[in-house]
Amino acid sequence: MRNTDRRLAASTVSSSRPAAVRLGAALLAILAALLIPATPAWAHNSLRAAAPVQESTVPRAPREVVLEFMQRLDPTFTTIVLTDGAKRKMPTGDPVVSGATGTVQVTDALPNGTYTVAYRVVSTDGHPAQGSYPFTVADPTSSAAPISGTGPADAVRAATPDPGRGIGILIAAAALAVTALVAAGLWWRRGAR
Repeated sequence: MRNTDRRLAASTVSSSRPAAVRLGAALLAILAALLIPATPAWAHNSLRAAAPVQESTVPRAPREVVLEFMQRLDPTFTTIVLTDGAKRKMPTGDPVVSGATGTVQVTDALPNGTYTVAYRVVSTDGHPAQGSYPFTVADPTSSAAPISGTGPADAVRAATPDPGRGIGILIAAAALAVTALVAAGLWWRRGAR
């Protein structure tokens, strides 16, 4: 083999290694980006805290419903609705927004029973969020007749789940599988020489 043939063969092998290293680095960067959870600044708005607390039993009827979110709310597009166990809307004031908190005043006394707080809000960045949760009023001193729901499922209605929740895990698993295949192929190629 002549000298120029050896240099050509050496340059071909050495030029394929940097490409493989770049590909591996790019795949690792993608994998890291997928596995690092989104911070609240990157994520869509979601409910941080509520009063009455989600799925709680309170000893006295609340005078207001307070919802605190992860991001600032747009007051124009904030809706908070309170319904009883029979899905009748309970009288409340208009939502008042202060930063990331939305509040409605309950204008009538609530008798014992299960209630649902439903909300639809839009963050100042334009992303909507909606959900609902139940709470129960169990005031032992209340003389009003309890409001009953249409069935046991009304008493245990959870917040609206995010339908795209598991997609990040699937993408991360696929990226991990591709990275493992590329690493195995590179290791196999190195051993074949």
